[in-house]
Amino acid sequence: MSAVRQDAWSVEDDLILAEVTLRHIREGSTQLAAFEEVGERIGRTSAACGFRWNSCVRKKYEEAISLAKSQRQKRSYYKKQPTSAGPQVAGLVHAEFEQESYKSEGASEETLSIDAVIRFLRQWKGGLQESGRQYKMLERNLREKEEELAKLRGENARLLKEVSEVKTDYHVVNDDYKALIQIMDRARRLAFLNEEEEELKTRFKMDANGNLERIE
Repeated sequence: MSAVRQDAWSVEDDLILAEVTLRHIREGSTQLAAFEEVGERIGRTSAACGFRWNSCVRKKYEEAISLAKSQRQKRSYYKKQPTSAGPQVAGLVHAEFEQESYKSEGASEETLSIDAVIRFLRQWKGGLQESGRQYKMLERNLREKEEELAKLRGENARLLKEVSEVKTDYHVVNDDYKALIQIMDRARRLAFLNEEEEELKTRFKMDANGNLERIE
């Protein structure tokens, strides 16, 4: 089985895929065989080659595909119409040889078709398994991102709570500071008033005769 590549398809890869597939169509071969040959040449799976052909490359070569099918029909027709007795005999001998070979191997057209279907299903299964692995990897990455997001949300909630507490403490401290300033200001005014009252109080002293005398 050819190696699995993860890089993008190049123009050269598409040309090889188109060239080989068209050749197999002209020669009466199957596209599955073409995809296997291309996969071995460019290091990709036959399933990837088939997907690339059907999804992108095929639509660019519609006329070439029609021409290749026409050439296949002509080749088949000419093979069935020998031009002389010699080639006819040679063709019959060749046909009989191929028939005997198929009989000896226990193969038939139905068997070959079943083998092709089995090969295609195995390739499809490989593609599904690869898609399943990629899905699991994406699912794991998504789960990790969700866990990271949940962690960041928790951290954000904690920081918001701390900011709220700091704001509350700030308002409390600010209110206490304002109250302290007001108390100090009131105390300063009271002290100033007491000094003025002391200065305004009338002072007396006793003279030698025992009489009180006002001091200005």
